[in-house]
Amino acid sequence: MPVSWTIGTSPTTELTNTMLKKAVARFGNEERRIIHSDRGSYYRWSEWIEITKKAALTRSMSKKGCSLDNSTCEGFFGRVKNEMFYDHDRQAVSLTEFKEILNEYLNWYAHKRIQVSLGDLNPMEYRKLNGVQIDWQA
Repeated sequence: MPVSWTIGTSPTTELTNTMLKKAVARFGNEERRIIHSDRGSYYRWSEWIEITKKAALTRSMSKKGCSLDNSTCEGFFGRVKNEMFYDHDRQAVSLTEFKEILNEYLNWYAHKRIQVSLGDLNPMEYRKLNGVQIDWQA
């Protein structure tokens, strides 16, 4: 489950740093936190690396041609596409409307979507059952 996200019309350092700072703020320092990213330049930028170091995050970045640690993220994005886009006409949707649709979906995903891999719980129930509290709201 994503713990934070930002959206814009083009990738920027501000977009990625804002998302990372929001994610860091949602968790306690005692938790082991891993941040996964692709090999994009924004995730190798000095400010991004500094934020991850200060927050004691473990960075996970796939090696070129080896995407095993990327499979969970890719699986999530595949589900988003299947559940949010396919069989839906989104051509006339503005960016503002899309942000609202995405926020609604991610709230539903975190609080309502049952997952077999989580013992037939939704992600928030699973986290609570395992003692991981998170202040999460889209």
